[in-house]
Amino acid sequence: MSVQIDASWKAVLQREFEQPYFQQLVQHLRAEKDLGKTIYPPGPLIFNAYNSTPFEQVKVVIIGQDPYHGPGQAHGLSFSVPNGVPAPPSLKNIFKELESDIGLKKPTTGDLTPWTQRGVFLLNASLTVRAGEPMSHAQIGWARFTDATIRALATHREKLVFLLWGKFAQEKANFIDSKRHLILVAAHPSPLSAHNGFLGCRHFSQANAYLVQNRIDPVDWSL
Repeated sequence: MSVQIDASWKAVLQREFEQPYFQQLVQHLRAEKDLGKTIYPPGPLIFNAYNSTPFEQVKVVIIGQDPYHGPGQAHGLSFSVPNGVPAPPSLKNIFKELESDIGLKKPTTGDLTPWTQRGVFLLNASLTVRAGEPMSHAQIGWARFTDATIRALATHREKLVFLLWGKFAQEKANFIDSKRHLILVAAHPSPLSAHNGFLGCRHFSQANAYLVQNRIDPVDWSL
């Protein structure tokens, strides 16, 4: 696996690529491929979040846990699916909240790529997964790499908005200075928990209000 990542991110994360754990991670993925395992997303899309939103252009960070593990769903952006693929349950609840919060009608696509081009960094804590096996790559080194990503944003950027949905994402608040950034927490949008505080959280309008307050263009959440 060759690392295909935007130059702005490569500069910030160069040390991580040189660490033994990252080399072991690459070897692990190669070994699984050699065994005939199917890994999602496809190789060129593993760093899609980074390539879609350069480091200096990030305004809002949305942290997911794991790529989708069904055929054709994962394309390297948290909560997003390629155009033409039905929106999974969590994404449907995100769209419900968008409508109740800012009046945005339910989109006809689950592809969130337009958000990434407007400064929304859609990061999964694990960047790969074995087909049909959720969390199968949670312990192979990705968490260290994506934690370093969050730390880099929190340290070298200012006035970002971090949307931390669910307990797993909220643990990342430990790396983020709430005096330099806005941290918004809510339940995960999964149907199992969305009614415990995700629906009605109004994170999209709050994120934009904070950006405007800091003289940063708000995010256009339409698709």
